[in-house]
Amino acid sequence: MSWLLGRNRPQPQQDAVLAGGSDDEDKNADPQLSNAERKAMEAYRFDSSALERAADAARTLERSRHAREALELSKLQELTRQQEYQTKIKEYEAHVEQAKVEQKRIDHEERRKTLVEETKQQQQRAQYQDQLSRRRYEDQLTQQQRVQEENLRKQEESVARQEAMRRQTIEHEIEMKEKNRLKLLEHEMRVKAKVDRENRDINLEQIRLKAQEHRTTVLESIKTAGTVIGAGFDAMLTDWDKVLTAAGGLSLLALGVYAARGATGVTSRYIESRIGKPTLVGETSRFALLDALKHPIRYIRRLTSKPTDALQGVVLNPKLEERLRDVAIATKNTRINRGLYRNILMHGPPGTGKTMFAKKLAEHSGMDYAIMTGGDVAPMGKEAVTGIHKVFDWSQTSRRGLLLFVDEADAFLRKRSSEHISEDLRAALNAFLYRTSEQNEKFMLVLASNTPEQFDYAINDRLDEMVEFTLPGLEERERLLRLYFDKYVLKPAAEGARRFKLETFDYGATCSKMANVCEGMSGREISKLGVSWQAAVYASENGVLTEKMVLDRARSAAAQHKQKMAWLSDHERLDHKSVTGGKIE
Repeated sequence: MSWLLGRNRPQPQQDAVLAGGSDDEDKNADPQLSNAERKAMEAYRFDSSALERAADAARTLERSRHAREALELSKLQELTRQQEYQTKIKEYEAHVEQAKVEQKRIDHEERRKTLVEETKQQQQRAQYQDQLSRRRYEDQLTQQQRVQEENLRKQEESVARQEAMRRQTIEHEIEMKEKNRLKLLEHEMRVKAKVDRENRDINLEQIRLKAQEHRTTVLESIKTAGTVIGAGFDAMLTDWDKVLTAAGGLSLLALGVYAARGATGVTSRYIESRIGKPTLVGETSRFALLDALKHPIRYIRRLTSKPTDALQGVVLNPKLEERLRDVAIATKNTRINRGLYRNILMHGPPGTGKTMFAKKLAEHSGMDYAIMTGGDVAPMGKEAVTGIHKVFDWSQTSRRGLLLFVDEADAFLRKRSSEHISEDLRAALNAFLYRTSEQNEKFMLVLASNTPEQFDYAINDRLDEMVEFTLPGLEERERLLRLYFDKYVLKPAAEGARRFKLETFDYGATCSKMANVCEGMSGREISKLGVSWQAAVYASENGVLTEKMVLDRARSAAAQHKQKMAWLSDHERLDHKSVTGGKIE
């Protein structure tokens, strides 16, 4: 309707007049009024010309033939403006809702940040509390260790004083006994000399009589023997049948003695190779008649046993376990396909499972095993060479194949160039080198040593693979502790053993604590720790094993291990670098 009122129609003259009048009015206006007051006054002014223009437009519109279309158009424009206004209202409401959603999102984000910050503060507080508790625990352990060391030092001093007093007492007693013995001997000699002086004539007479009787007896014996021998020679020289009979009898006797010695040697070697075992072999899984008679149940159980996993019951580093599993699979397939066995060196600290794995390897591959110690070779002297040849000859007779495990092999396989060894030991080493010069399909050689650097170069040349057994790490120690806790504590307690009860506590957490305490200990030391738990139960008043007793035994074992390491001399540290993990402090 704006065109109806004449708002859109151009009126230059009226606008100019109005503009001129407005200027006049502005000029005639009060100069003290501000611009805002002037604009407010202009808003309340009434322009009569606009009404006149509207009336003229209305009359013109009534006379026009397009009046109805103009009215409809004006309505449509007004409806469009209302719709646009409603659309703007909805857009404004949508903007308001979006602002509310955004505000809620911002509030939620602020709340989430607040929760995250609170969680972080709680974690930091918990970590700080854990650090404080660990520090207190470490301080307590240090204090307990200091107290134990002080008690141990006092005990050692007390034992040393008692030992010195005992030694002095023993020396004094020995000295007094020696003095009394000398005095008694002197007195006896004096008495005997006095008696001899008094009975000198009688003794001389007795000696003369005995000498005369002895001379008479010897002369008569010589005469009798000469008579008999002379008569015998006369008879033999005159009768040739007797001479031939005597010669034949002596020949048959010599032949019988020689045949008996040879048969006895062959029989003994056969029995030793088939039924018995050589002197150097200390333990074996091969059939031995004496062992079968002594332990028939154990022998029958061994015959009926099935091949087991080579790493069953052996806890080692995962990489080492993977490598040993490859060795076990290769050995088993070598036996099945009758290939040539490889010689292996297993070196590392004592008690890390070398002997145990050698037995498991033989059982897994279906072979017999034999264990000999290098320290048994040197005491045999000249017989060592024969003993070594007997071992290898005996190993050749095994139908299943023999795994020969030489423990402490460095005891007789030392370097010939730098070590001072005896001629007998050198000969034994040469015999060993001769029998192992080529790989064999009858036996497999496995050497074990704590100091492999002492081996002769020729021995190293005969080794096909070297495997290092290291001390168990944190995870391996925890696995070992769980294994031996189940073996020595849980099973006896579950079986209802007499005087063996177990307090309820978190066994897994306790084993994790002990794994941290037992750092540096070998598998054998950890197994001995399991036996000490049983000893603690048997020594207690009520026969109940508590968590405190378990942890105390673990700390005591760790302290003893540190003491043993401290006792090592510099020379022993150089010789046994593997004991300290290759580190020489």
